Amino acid sequence: MSTTLPPHVLSHATRDGRPMRRATDHLDPRPPMRRATDGYATTHSVTLVVPARNEAHNIPWVFEQIPRCVNEVILVDGSSTDATLTMAEHCLPTVRSVQQSGPGKGSALRTGFEAATGEYIVMMDADGSMWPGEIPHYLHFLDNGYDFVKGSRCIAGGGSLDFTRVRALGNRALLMVVNRLYHARLTDLCYGFCAFRRSFLDQLDLRSSGFEIEAEMIARALRSGLRIAEVPSLELPRRSGRSHLHAVSDGRRVLRTLLAERPGARSAALHAVGER
Repeated sequence: MSTTLPPHVLSHATRDGRPMRRATDHLDPRPPMRRATDGYATTHSVTLVVPARNEAHNIPWVFEQIPRCVNEVILVDGSSTDATLTMAEHCLPTVRSVQQSGPGKGSALRTGFEAATGEYIVMMDADGSMWPGEIPHYLHFLDNGYDFVKGSRCIAGGGSLDFTRVRALGNRALLMVVNRLYHARLTDLCYGFCAFRRSFLDQLDLRSSGFEIEAEMIARALRSGLRIAEVPSLELPRRSGRSHLHAVSDGRRVLRTLLAERPGARSAALHAVGER
């Protein structure tokens, strides 16, 4: 079990922003179905938002390992043509299924956030690349005063078994941009395993429709002065099916989002419009 370290320690435990590899990477990376953190107790209600499109083969593995500290699970369906909804209800009869409004992952997440009732919201993918057993680590930091908690594959205890060379280089380049523009010291950027206080949804004012929503969330959290923590996370290979991510085009959208959201960008744009 990885140990959750204080954020100021985590920020220095990276190797040039590259994910740390483990000696056991050649073995089956799937963790056991339950572990000690399943007994974590929080006094706050927790909603898990899972966007999914044609993930019927992956849903059972994900849903079977959701820890008991999660009170509400919302599956946001992106017009699946397979048995995603049926499988979700079979594995977890209490799941709330909602249809996403508009295309793209960003639209799906925003739909799920609007439907959430928990004081804490956790977001993760449905493809099996993120392990629900890590959720208590995120809640621990929310319980201890942080507002936004993001997973990092690039600190001690984290890593990736699914980083292609293009994805790794792109993530490192975008990370340099966000740290320079926002005067931050983050270790990972393009990773959608996050948790935050629902009370900050209005302040985040999310509008993105695609994969860039993760960058938009982090940029606005930094700009708003929210207390941000990073926790180690191990990215696993997608269990089955094909990824909906397009590294180059989605990377460009992330870059545009970071530039548009940077401090002073909006006021400069409004000033330029006023001078016309």
